[in-house]
Amino acid sequence: MSGIGIHDIAIATGHHVLELDDLAERLGVDPAKYHVGIGQDAFSVPAPDEDIVTMGAAAAKEVIDRHGVEGIRTVLFATESGVDQSKAAGVYVHGLLGLPHNVRVVELKQACYGGTAAVQLALGIIARAPHERVLVIAADVARYDVDTAAEPTQGAGAAAILVSADPDLVEIEPAAGVFTADVDDFWRPNDRSTALVDGRLSVSAYVDAFVGAWDDLAAQGGPAYEDIVRFVHHQPFTKMALKAHRKLTQHVGAPFDESELAVGFTYNKQTGNTYTASLWIGLAALLDLDDDLAGERIALFSYGSGSVGELITGIVRPDHRDHRRQGRVRALLDAREPLTVDAYRELHAAGAATSVDVERPRVTTAPYRFAGVRGGARHYEATGRG
Repeated sequence: MSGIGIHDIAIATGHHVLELDDLAERLGVDPAKYHVGIGQDAFSVPAPDEDIVTMGAAAAKEVIDRHGVEGIRTVLFATESGVDQSKAAGVYVHGLLGLPHNVRVVELKQACYGGTAAVQLALGIIARAPHERVLVIAADVARYDVDTAAEPTQGAGAAAILVSADPDLVEIEPAAGVFTADVDDFWRPNDRSTALVDGRLSVSAYVDAFVGAWDDLAAQGGPAYEDIVRFVHHQPFTKMALKAHRKLTQHVGAPFDESELAVGFTYNKQTGNTYTASLWIGLAALLDLDDDLAGERIALFSYGSGSVGELITGIVRPDHRDHRRQGRVRALLDAREPLTVDAYRELHAAGAATSVDVERPRVTTAPYRFAGVRGGARHYEATGRG
């Protein structure tokens, strides 16, 4: 077996987009507060017939279309925007994709860290059964109350990650650094559709987790800082990643170069915060857009509020450029329908989760849609598009 890691990545996002210039104009603030202050330009907004299932299924379909279903015996769905307290969102995706019955499906939750936890579980499964492949799906909708400091850091998106032996993109190295601390920086009680957040504490908890995970990685025999050519961070907003990375460079005595992180921010600046998918969308951008990665070591930092952090490293495959998807991602982002601030806030007020029977209007042009609730159960369907 020639290593285990990321064989393919596909991303999906919401049907709509809100430009932060428009939000700044409505609120009477300088747009630089968003573009420079938090490092974001826009955020995706789901249509009424979209949610984590439809976005996750759309991303997964792209992976399945390229590689088929052979060897996929596990689907791991990571989210903190679950649509049901019992049934895993991945079971809906399993049905939409027409996957075989001999597949295990489970949902994972630990704030934004869940996607990385799923990848680690996938690596373990394949280490035991190298002939298998694991489909990891990370999908979320970040929702905060309007007229709060967190409002411009919303977003929506999904990443589907195929984990396998002899991967095409990145071989994940065995050592990992982990860090957990019980802090109340961000949480969403069961009776709320929007999250609660202590912004200042969230930044400091993220930084502590990053530095702590780095120290643990070093203790586990991980690589030296100078042996890593690029870092990709979880990005609630891109400026948070920059703050954390500056702190790490001070901690290890290395120079700080903001430009080394810029490529990995490219897609997230447009999708906004995608929680569990954020790190993996950042990795997709790096692999799509950086021309100098072949054979190089990269580091991936995942953070989930509350809080859990993990830092892993991987070696980029020499021929990774043969598998780039930048044209596909750019078309996906450009195809989003712009929203006015009034239209966005109307969608926001309508909320997301419901157990009341309802039919959802046909809006999305994605491959799958949330058709509505019938008899208290959620129903999804293919659209014949995408």
